[in-house]
Amino acid sequence: MCVYSCSLLGRMTCKPWPQGKKLVHLDLKGAPPRLGYFHQLIEFFSELGVDGLLVEYEDMFPYGGELKLLQSTTQPAYSREDVLSLQEFAKSKGMDVIPLVQTFGHMEFVLKHRPMWDLREVPYCVGTMNPHKEEGVKLVMEMLKQVVELHPGLKTLHIGADEVYILGEGEESKVWLASPGRTVEQLFLRHVTKVARAVKKAWPHMTIIMWDDMMRGMSQDTLKESGLVGLVQPMFWDYTPNLDVEKTVSLLEKYCSAGMPDLWTASSFKGSTSVYTCVPSTQRHVDNHLQWLKVAASLSARINLQGIAITGWQRYDHLSVLCELMPLALPSLAACLQTLSCGQFSIEDQIKVSERLGLSSVEVEAMERTSPESAVFPGQRLAELIVELNSLLNSENIRYFENDMFVRGWFSPYHQRRKMVTPLITMQIHSQASTYLTTLQQKVAAVREEMGQLYPDSTVQEWIEEHVSPVMAPLQRITEAIRACVKEMVP
Repeated sequence: MCVYSCSLLGRMTCKPWPQGKKLVHLDLKGAPPRLGYFHQLIEFFSELGVDGLLVEYEDMFPYGGELKLLQSTTQPAYSREDVLSLQEFAKSKGMDVIPLVQTFGHMEFVLKHRPMWDLREVPYCVGTMNPHKEEGVKLVMEMLKQVVELHPGLKTLHIGADEVYILGEGEESKVWLASPGRTVEQLFLRHVTKVARAVKKAWPHMTIIMWDDMMRGMSQDTLKESGLVGLVQPMFWDYTPNLDVEKTVSLLEKYCSAGMPDLWTASSFKGSTSVYTCVPSTQRHVDNHLQWLKVAASLSARINLQGIAITGWQRYDHLSVLCELMPLALPSLAACLQTLSCGQFSIEDQIKVSERLGLSSVEVEAMERTSPESAVFPGQRLAELIVELNSLLNSENIRYFENDMFVRGWFSPYHQRRKMVTPLITMQIHSQASTYLTTLQQKVAAVREEMGQLYPDSTVQEWIEEHVSPVMAPLQRITEAIRACVKEMVP
């Protein structure tokens, strides 16, 4: 067993993750893997010791009937057979599948549709449902019903309920809040309790998990009186490398004292650095898990820690850009799981993970294969190609080509408008820009081909438009403008 001293907690020692399941969160609202790649990922997770999957389907779930409009229109949703196949394969590897269905906040994939607009709390917030409309609860319950029915033998369900923005700002909410003693906290609890009770009525033996963030500022008495006690298990999430251990422990103990001792935690292995991050930092996510180990070591015996969900967000919300793709984050996931299993991430642990992955480093930006014959983790070739391309895209010579001395000095907007340029220098600029473009186009072609084997074409196109097009566009504009100008000046 690996044990080390926690410097932030004096003489206390941090041991491996104490109890409960280790879940990997799969966010399918962006870059949903092709079925074959999905199976490869499940196999890999199993090899890393993962106990289960927390699957957030969003618009990739095969909703039917009146809810069919919720299915994605940018790529085909998974079929019923696909969903059953994924569950069966996961179970064959000893992993449970827990679906996550948002029921209050982050309802963008539902409320963006015109027939659902009336269910928004306020017209300009696409994510938050109006808690006063019975149609909203009926909609949520129909979503849950279809998901539960397609997960035979399901025992645990996550109902979301995080980041319920602008709650209380709708006209109906303002009227409700005008009565003495009513608060936004009570408004939140009222809706979540209604949903949780409906779930328990439909499936009495179902364990219900929900995100905790909307309850963090609530008093112990408010939580006790909410009606949620005995209905839900809060999942406390914090993805930062400098997670406040003392504050987190205090909040978890508060939930326990309020009558909710069965608690979950949630860390992150990708998708939480910035909304547009392309390549993750393994160390950042390892640091987050080291902090969570300190939290776990500090909890009282009264708390029944059910497990940890290691989140891998693919978008910050349904309408934001793509975060890091899964292949780039698998070294981070392996390192985080090693940290939880051993209670540390020492040099020896880094070497062990690197050898397991067949890499020279757990940092994907620095990785080199130690066994070049074949890929060791699923999607490794794509990860390598993206790292190479990303390095080019972020090189100063390419990203800031328009600020090059010769471009600014001899081919400024002033020169371009008047088509008065020095042909010799502008042809040199054209040659350099063309060289960069050719190099990028070759790299992009390789990435496009490899990514297309793992992800839908829509994901490939979105990724390229997001990361590549903004860098290539200035180079293309300059080459076209030079050709037009030189044509005017050279016989």
